Amino acid sequence: VQLVESGGGLVQAGGSLRLSCVASGRTSSTDVMGWFRQAPGKEREFVAAISWSGATTYYAESVKDRFTISRGNLKSTVTLQMNSLQPEDTAVYYCAVDPHRVLPSLAQEEYEYWGQGTQVTVSS
Repeated sequence: VQLVESGGGLVQAGGSLRLSCVASGRTSSTDVMGWFRQAPGKEREFVAAISWSGATTYYAESVKDRFTISRGNLKSTVTLQMNSLQPEDTAVYYCAVDPHRVLPSLAQEEYEYWGQGTQVTVSS
């Protein structure tokens, strides 16, 4: 499975960005997909995840009500709409796939496939 993220960039505080991730290879329409991020000098952390149907979504408390995760009709794509961005959202954002679970997990060790990451920088 190969994952390619796009949509990162530089934005001012209060602005918005939309990240996209496309999965290819031995993907399944039942895969759970998620987003994680790693800020400089910090551990990688959970951001959001979505079940294969899109019916179940989980968010980190720090992004709830600002970020929205969704899946495309083909289920092999996932997007992360990020609004009201703040400098503390600056990080490399990673897309990940969990091919084993039905419901999303917040634990990164459950995710088997990872993208290369896309940089998001929020200036104050």
